[in-house]
Amino acid sequence: MDKDQVLNEIFNSDPFGILDVKPSVSNVRSSDERLIDSFEEIIEFYQNHKRAPEPNIHNINEYKLYTRLKSLREDSEKLKVCEPLDSYGLLKVKKKEINSIDDIFNDDSLDILGGEDAGLFDFKHIPKETTMPDYVASRKKCEDFCKFEQLFKDCQNDLRIGKRKLYPFRYEQQIEEGYFFVLKGILLYVANVGEKNNEKGKMNARLRCIFENGTESDMLLRSLAAELYKNGRRVTQHDDKMLDGMLGVDENDEATGHIYILKSLSKDPQIASIPNLFKIGYSSTPIEDRIKNAEEEPTYLMAPVKPVTSFQCYNMNPQKLEQLLHNFFGTSCLDIDVFDREGNRHTPREWFIVPLEIIEQAVEFIISGEIVHFKYDTEREIIVGK
Repeated sequence: MDKDQVLNEIFNSDPFGILDVKPSVSNVRSSDERLIDSFEEIIEFYQNHKRAPEPNIHNINEYKLYTRLKSLREDSEKLKVCEPLDSYGLLKVKKKEINSIDDIFNDDSLDILGGEDAGLFDFKHIPKETTMPDYVASRKKCEDFCKFEQLFKDCQNDLRIGKRKLYPFRYEQQIEEGYFFVLKGILLYVANVGEKNNEKGKMNARLRCIFENGTESDMLLRSLAAELYKNGRRVTQHDDKMLDGMLGVDENDEATGHIYILKSLSKDPQIASIPNLFKIGYSSTPIEDRIKNAEEEPTYLMAPVKPVTSFQCYNMNPQKLEQLLHNFFGTSCLDIDVFDREGNRHTPREWFIVPLEIIEQAVEFIISGEIVHFKYDTEREIIVGK
């Protein structure tokens, strides 16, 4: 008998069906299947509401669908998987059609084309002539650099161990005496801010800037800001910074508590999917003691939390500071119902959808008293002037 005959005889002599084994079917969904399921949730939302999901921070489910749709639109690989199902054109960013001159004028959202009386060569926002400044700052050797050398060493060490952090430079108001910045890769320290003058509606002042390489410059505040916008970063204050203007605290000052910022470690998809979600709270006891039973408390969303940063308050009412922050970011307050172990419903009001660096900036503005001139733009996630 040849090999084929032997095998046939074996398979045909299987009265108990031992060899009749069907291939197993896996119940694990592929990544493409999960992606399609998530997109079908967006389609279902559109069918129910006749619109695409929007960044509605008061509706966690809609906000989650909005961020998911935004992610799909920006990922070419995901687009290929979901496009065959996109019967409503949700994956395409709609643009206004321009078919005529009227369409061009009607789409002038920035008012570039002006009114009927605006001439083609009438420029409203460009100066007719350019004048050179009377004085141009330049760097020179810092003769008393020994006074500042240890400050730079301490700052570098704080950055290395995470006590300080680097963030994008955003506002001229961040330039204050005693602050560090990074300009074109070089650490600089603002040793002095001269008399401030109002120039065309904006404040300006002559600075004394000390650079880590042993040089200094007396550039203008707005000149430094212009350079930092292009090639700079700001260095945050030390994590143990004091809320009395950051300077001048000694043994006679009274510690009155902490303002802390926490990040949720919840595994609930409704919470875990929200970016920049932080709790802003007050405590007169050590933060570690306050949060050790977080998963049992509705105010912590019934889940563990992680301290991100804290501010030690001196000679002030920390509850008032906490309330000021809550009011300032009120439009970004998380709106969610949380149920405790007994099934009772709670609505925590100390969680906000705001980038960490923006919260820190708001604290600085409250300390300086400038907060009254600003408001928080929820859509752009930045602080803007009123």
